[in-house]
Amino acid sequence: MLVVAADTFRAAAVEQLEIWTERAGAQIVRHRGTADPAAVVYDGLQAAAARGTDVVIIDTAGRIHTRKNLMEELGKIKRTAAAQCPGAPHEVWLVIDATTGHNALSQARLFHEAVGLTGIVLAKLDGTAKGGIVIAICHELGIPLRYVGLGEKLDDLQQFDPEAFVDALF
Repeated sequence: MLVVAADTFRAAAVEQLEIWTERAGAQIVRHRGTADPAAVVYDGLQAAAARGTDVVIIDTAGRIHTRKNLMEELGKIKRTAAAQCPGAPHEVWLVIDATTGHNALSQARLFHEAVGLTGIVLAKLDGTAKGGIVIAICHELGIPLRYVGLGEKLDDLQQFDPEAFVDALF
């Protein structure tokens, strides 16, 4: 597995991702400084092809969905991936914080329009948040909830279990 560090703007994002890839035993492709995220994706996919890598995860910057330029950047990243690997990206997941309320629905709509989401990851379910807004998101957009984050360790990202989720909601 190879992780592409395309979050080039948030302070220490790449360094944080390096720690996680080391813990997971994955490889990482990164650039120094505030490089163009699409350029990092290009180099990452070139490296993956050269190494015969089976799985590539592209980590992009979190962004405010109302900032048009940031959403256009996601489109550029998607086009770059598609140009390097036919059919890519094969999955496009939006990570939603379980503490986010109804704003998450409009966020998901705009991300879906920009890049065509194929799944949701619901993070921070280890606290008091219930994440009920994800039901509306999945229903309206017709995309599945793939994983839930139940903590901050590698094993705390788990496949979504609908029965456990409903039990926790009620």
